[in-house]
Amino acid sequence: MNATQPSRSPAPASYELARIRADFPILAEPVRGGRLAYLDNAATTQKPESVLRALDDYYRHRNSNVHRAVHDLAERATIAYEGARDRIAAFFGVAREEIVFTRGATEGINLVAYAFLLPRLKPGDEILLTELEHHSNIVPWQLVAARAGARVVAARIEDDGRLDLEDWRAKLTPRTRLVAFAHVSNTLGTVNPVVAMVREVQARGLPVLIDGAQAVAHLPLDLRALGADFYAFSAHKLYGPTGFGVLYAKRERLEAMEPWHGGGDMIRSVSFEGSTWNEVPYKFEAGTPHIAGAIGLAAALDYVAGIGLENIEAHEHRLLEEATARLASVPGLRLIGTAPGKAGILSFVMDCAHPQDIGAALDQQGVAVRTGHHCTMPLMQRFGVPATVRASLALYNGSDDLEQLERALHKTRRLFA
Repeated sequence: MNATQPSRSPAPASYELARIRADFPILAEPVRGGRLAYLDNAATTQKPESVLRALDDYYRHRNSNVHRAVHDLAERATIAYEGARDRIAAFFGVAREEIVFTRGATEGINLVAYAFLLPRLKPGDEILLTELEHHSNIVPWQLVAARAGARVVAARIEDDGRLDLEDWRAKLTPRTRLVAFAHVSNTLGTVNPVVAMVREVQARGLPVLIDGAQAVAHLPLDLRALGADFYAFSAHKLYGPTGFGVLYAKRERLEAMEPWHGGGDMIRSVSFEGSTWNEVPYKFEAGTPHIAGAIGLAAALDYVAGIGLENIEAHEHRLLEEATARLASVPGLRLIGTAPGKAGILSFVMDCAHPQDIGAALDQQGVAVRTGHHCTMPLMQRFGVPATVRASLALYNGSDDLEQLERALHKTRRLFA
């Protein structure tokens, strides 16, 4: 499996879009009296029937708490839950002990910020980010930096949305204590050269965290080969349930970290004189977990594996090229983020109306997109815009969705002209 870098082969003729779409019941849901073109996948992806069945099966036939009881339902739930961890670990090529279950990428990043970095930060230290980051990969670092008297610095990006690698390298200094960056920008679709970046950071003896929320559903990924210390992502952007995610962390990092949350299941022993902690990854999983979330994510990964991420990537790249050409036909539309090799995200503005108004007009025509700052306000400031319209692609999108978007944009322009 490719460690991280995208291949750019044509979509295979065997890519059965109609069959794939039939697996997603919500895509047949009429909206505004017509057909739905769902292009808000960077916010959340829809769920295939196999995931819905897995969730239903758990609640109908296995619903119980895990790890703590000896009755039959608890055993069924525990087997399914821990089996999900095994499948998730195998999908990404890592050990099960390195898979920490979280509420999402945001919680995973916060866990690293507080349990790993904060105890190691001193006044004057720096945390290196980039201007591409989602707020979830900015604010946690700001919070721990403020506590320690450290500071956050950010590397610039180029006008086309690429990371300015010279500026990034210049900001890797003896004061740097951790480097964090997105694998794929949720706003621009820029794919960072993560393999080279990880190697450069680790050559300096520094830990690195990657926000993989926008990459895991679109690019082949072997976390062991990538070599990052931490990699966080959310299930709901990977055709799985909301409220669930994964933090991959090298075992030696987890072993050296103190727990972040305290409670049941993360302990080995408890007394009023003191407590001892469970083994990894459980010492970071306090309380009753999102059992159905783990099961649902494993089912989603099984579904994706059945299609093949290489096939998904090629299909989405073909759509991206088509979508870029279609948007170029709309007068007054400016695409923001044109880095070569980008993923299937198109952010744009139009000279006739505010992005919020454009999004509302598109909704009336059955096109679901996202508008706003996309939790990347520093990036909006970099490009001098208050917001953008964002259309984002997934494995079930097709040319008909893009045609519907293009037609709706032309109509919207006439509406506001």
